[in-house]
Amino acid sequence: MLEAAVLLLGFCGLLFVGSIVVPGKKIEATRTDGTTFAYKLNGLSLLLLTTAVMIVGHFFGWFSLSVLVTHFLELFIVTNIFAFAVSGWLYLQGRKSQAEATGFLSGYYYGVTLNPTLCGVDLKLYSYRPSLIGLALFNASFGVLQYETYGTLTLAMILYQGFTFLYVLNYFHFEDGMIFTWDIVSEKFGWMLVWGDFVLVPFFYCICGWYLVHAPDLLSPLGAALLVMLYVLGFWMFRGTNNQKHRFKSDPNVMIWGRPAETLDGRLLVSGFWGFGRHMNYTGEILVYFSFFLTTCFVSWVPLLLPLWLATLLIHRSRRDEQRCHAKYGELWERYKQRVRYTMFPPIY
Repeated sequence: MLEAAVLLLGFCGLLFVGSIVVPGKKIEATRTDGTTFAYKLNGLSLLLLTTAVMIVGHFFGWFSLSVLVTHFLELFIVTNIFAFAVSGWLYLQGRKSQAEATGFLSGYYYGVTLNPTLCGVDLKLYSYRPSLIGLALFNASFGVLQYETYGTLTLAMILYQGFTFLYVLNYFHFEDGMIFTWDIVSEKFGWMLVWGDFVLVPFFYCICGWYLVHAPDLLSPLGAALLVMLYVLGFWMFRGTNNQKHRFKSDPNVMIWGRPAETLDGRLLVSGFWGFGRHMNYTGEILVYFSFFLTTCFVSWVPLLLPLWLATLLIHRSRRDEQRCHAKYGELWERYKQRVRYTMFPPIY
């Protein structure tokens, strides 16, 4: 347990220090309280530095990432303790700076402060770094363990490693987009986000990798090609949808799919993916996670929990988004819903 605590605190501590000292471009954004904050976007550099250290360490035999698998339960326990403790600290710090009273359960669960900072680092944005880099390390550890056990990697494991690493790499490549997401803009930072970032994502989202370590090599070349096509389709839809919205907000005269962007009253985009569904970015991400699951070739139904969980989460989030957009746009949002009838899965939903 002590070794797991050292691994966790060392990992999170190094990433926090790296968030301060590693160079990165800065973007100023206006928060909902009217203040501006300069976000340093060096998550991609931190991911690549971590990857380089892991590769060098393995090459010289300093350590093996398989230690993450052998200490998985201990890491899960200490990370839960860490998440509960950090949430308590955030609640106490938030109460000191808030004039209005906040109930303990609500304040602890949802958070008290919208954008807490420490040493000039936005803690919400920082939390995605140990979350997703930790997920990438857990996924890599399954590949390492399979190779150390059998002396080779199955085709399914190779695909899984490529899919998951590209997913994390792409997130940090577009880290600036996170500044304008619902979590950063509107959610307070409490146990719900802390536990989700530090525990749920790295420990649950790697579930498919567990089942690939000792799985037989069932994936055919044709099956692999189809999986790549599904992954590319989902990725194109996921990132393409977000990219179209980001480009439109930066330049309302942007070209989308070779044509000038079409809008409702110049405010709501109805071109590209946004003309097919109101939350097609969520649809694309669900397809990506189904491609993760399908690499297991149904050796167990347990990994199916991951895409099903994500689908449930994103459908719920889409409904929250709908409520927020209705409050923001009013009658215009109703017109948009008449123009774009489907939410995530045309022509079903």
